[in-house]
Amino acid sequence: MSESKPGQAPPPVVSFVAGGIAGGVEAFITYPFEYAKTRAQLKLNAGQPLPRNPYLIVSDTIKREGGRALYKGCSALIVGSIAKDAVRFVSFDTIKNTFNDKDTGRLSPARSLLAGMSAGITASVFAVTPTERIKTALIDDAKGDRKFKSSWNAIGSIIRDDGLKGMYRGLTGTTLKTASTTSLRLGSYSIIKDTEKANNIPQNSAVSFANGAFAGLVTTIATQPFDTIKTRSQCVKATTTREAFQGILQDGGVLGFWTGTVMRLSRTVVSGGILFVVYELAVQVITPA
Repeated sequence: MSESKPGQAPPPVVSFVAGGIAGGVEAFITYPFEYAKTRAQLKLNAGQPLPRNPYLIVSDTIKREGGRALYKGCSALIVGSIAKDAVRFVSFDTIKNTFNDKDTGRLSPARSLLAGMSAGITASVFAVTPTERIKTALIDDAKGDRKFKSSWNAIGSIIRDDGLKGMYRGLTGTTLKTASTTSLRLGSYSIIKDTEKANNIPQNSAVSFANGAFAGLVTTIATQPFDTIKTRSQCVKATTTREAFQGILQDGGVLGFWTGTVMRLSRTVVSGGILFVVYELAVQVITPA
């Protein structure tokens, strides 16, 4: 993805650092969208009605708890996003450099999607699942009597109650979501960018934002069921992937798997643009002249 060597991805250390920077910036800017989406997906407590419209959740949360409440669990997501996107970008770029066409420096569409899927599986195991577990538990905990005082307190409580495996509740759903999301997001972005380069379309921040936003749109619609299952399986009360699946069907039917789509779509379209713009700019700054 680097411009210093046309068709070639930047060195692994550059991909790692630039991906981490991009993930942290994107997570902080778009977290209120993530908060509202997660609250919409979680099971409601009796006697605590919450609007299912995610935009009303934002206003309702501000009225009830103040604006700072929209960033409950944010630190866990930021740390996770830095690690997640650092791993995703370095994995994707490494695979891209290994399997791209040596003459054109480009991957075929199928290989772009496969490279993204491989990067997503790696990120899910090493970064995404544990941090998503903490973020979701903190947001779920905020619905009623507070059990957790902080992210570190939540980690300690989960490990004491459920062992280390408690940090990996929802691994199946998270990996399905992350692998498919990364495959579609990084893969489609790479396909679009390679096509533009082949047609001599100039690359700049505006083009990167538009490409990233489109990749986010495709990704959200296709992978929302995995995200909903992941959220249900990572709430305060430990739930298996099968129980989460059955609970969603019981509460909302088939359409229940797309709960939170509007807010996640709002986030991923914006975040996709931000992520790739910051990544491309970071690569340019970090890469030696």
